Amino acid sequence: MRVLLKETLDCTPDAAWRAIHSPAVFREVSSPVMTVESLEADGFPTVWEPGEHPVTMRGLGLVPLGIQVIRLSETTLRQKKTGSGKTGTGAGTVRILRDTGRGISGSMTAVTHWDHRMAIAADPANPGKTLYRDQLIFQAGHATLAVWPGFWVFWQWRMAQIKRLAPTWRLDLGVDVEEPAGAPHDAATTAADAVDPDANTNATP
Repeated sequence: MRVLLKETLDCTPDAAWRAIHSPAVFREVSSPVMTVESLEADGFPTVWEPGEHPVTMRGLGLVPLGIQVIRLSETTLRQKKTGSGKTGTGAGTVRILRDTGRGISGSMTAVTHWDHRMAIAADPANPGKTLYRDQLIFQAGHATLAVWPGFWVFWQWRMAQIKRLAPTWRLDLGVDVEEPAGAPHDAATTAADAVDPDANTNATP
């Protein structure tokens, strides 16, 4: 099954890219629907690097959901210009943060396949803003149809929080740096194998 969302965020692509690597942002956009605590020896880092990051999850901060290992990887794609003239799509960079983690205890183990991709690109229609696509593909055996509504609702909540918080990311993230005045912004769309560029919300078996 699939959940796919697309939004324009009121921040630069660099700020959005840093934000989706931030455990603090991850916890804020998930709360209070889901609360997350780190199981790493030193707790949450300031910025998540590619690799495995074990966490515990609770629904509404009360209901134990089990342990999930977040497994992060990064991909950068380059889009070639298509079309011509004013209708053409400019070349640009698409950065994708992918989580292919797994549940190792509790109800999280019911999900047998997890593929969450967040794609960041400059919005060609809104210079200085971010075209953000968020796709989750999952399977939970015979329970897939039963759990899909819960994931769909949670992803709507996440997106609303992301859109609300995006304008503050430049100020709130300690790793942010100012861009030079007049710095160019790439115009890009995600590659076909990353996320569907034409859908706002979708689900497929």
